[in-house]
Amino acid sequence: MNYKRFLGAASAALMIIIAILMWAPGAGAASKYKTLYKFSGGKDGEFPQASLIFDQAGNLYGTTLEGGDQGLGTVFKLAPSADGNWRESVLYSFCSRTNCSDGAGTYAGLIFDQAGNLYGTTELGGAHNEGTVFKLAPNADGSWRESVLHSFCSRTNCGDGENPDASLIFDQSGNLYSTTSSGGANNGGTVFKLAPSADGSWRESVLYSFCSSPNCSDGAEPLASLIFDQAGNLYGTTYGFGGAGTVFKLTPNADGSWRESVLHTFCSRPHCSDGVNPIASLIFDQAENLYGTTELGGAHDKGTVFRLAPNADGSWRESVLHSFCSRTNCSDGDNPFASLIFDQAGNLCSTTSSGGAHGGGTVFKLVPNSNGGWKETVLHTFLNHPGAQPRAGVIFDAAGDLYGTSGGSSTTLGSVFEITP
Repeated sequence: MNYKRFLGAASAALMIIIAILMWAPGAGAASKYKTLYKFSGGKDGEFPQASLIFDQAGNLYGTTLEGGDQGLGTVFKLAPSADGNWRESVLYSFCSRTNCSDGAGTYAGLIFDQAGNLYGTTELGGAHNEGTVFKLAPNADGSWRESVLHSFCSRTNCGDGENPDASLIFDQSGNLYSTTSSGGANNGGTVFKLAPSADGSWRESVLYSFCSSPNCSDGAEPLASLIFDQAGNLYGTTYGFGGAGTVFKLTPNADGSWRESVLHTFCSRPHCSDGVNPIASLIFDQAENLYGTTELGGAHDKGTVFRLAPNADGSWRESVLHSFCSRTNCSDGDNPFASLIFDQAGNLCSTTSSGGAHGGGTVFKLVPNSNGGWKETVLHTFLNHPGAQPRAGVIFDAAGDLYGTSGGSSTTLGSVFEITP
């Protein structure tokens, strides 16, 4: 995914309003906002693009797209101190090996295995400079050891995929799954699986290559990670280069192959009111409805939150829960890049990459009402300093506090924040 495209759209507007807002009162007064760490643009990293994860001790882990020893991204840890501050340490700086064979630049977040190892993807670097899947294992002295599980574009015409932007997921057998935004048999991207071998190596297989149908009606350019249902089917989204994007399902066959079906094709209503270009992954509710966001489309062409409900005949019915930019100056936010999360009360929370009262993006909540509608409230609107333009979603701690990253802009290099509702 083009990082400059992401930052460029909002930067000019932000520069115009910053001088006016320097003494403006804090945004999101209903919620308490705290910056846990502000990236400096040096070896500590810059431009975090992905969601965070917690370990069992309450430490936060994440990635940055740039910065670090070589300027090509980091894996970092934030540890809370007794005085309420958080201490950042860099676990790994990418492009530390010749020709960046260890990977370079990551839009994706991390996952843990049961042994405490971290796994992720880089968009570039690796043996063929088309991205990697990597593992970080902790050493006894507190350092971390990186190993590359797979370098993409290792087959003819990059048939194994290239440029992964998404996080990984595990199945119950310890296999890894994710997507690549390009490559595959038709250069429309892939869904892939990495299976561990007894000798410690990993074997990659492509479950599906997109753009396999005329006009790429099956989808193209998946940017998001995947989710499983209880039956072992995979679900995801495609951004759709030259198109409006899809929600898809992959069903395993008895012979080990996978069958793709498109649950929804976006821009299927007048003026694309159902949404355009989903970037984020999906989530399920307890009734097995799917929820997600689109970057564009909706009533005001500034993005949506949508739901897909299964019908008795196997089809899916899409409804838009919220169309962004529905208030003056898009104060409710616009252009969501991030996936959603449920709180314990069944409300949905996430971020928008721009919009809000000051143009730098928002953290929002959607609350269902008794008539089937959803009411949006803005928990925080970004002022650009110290953070702006969040690309990633948020996570909860046990107390119900929200944590996330702001992606950075032309005048700020990103931050890690906490919101106490």
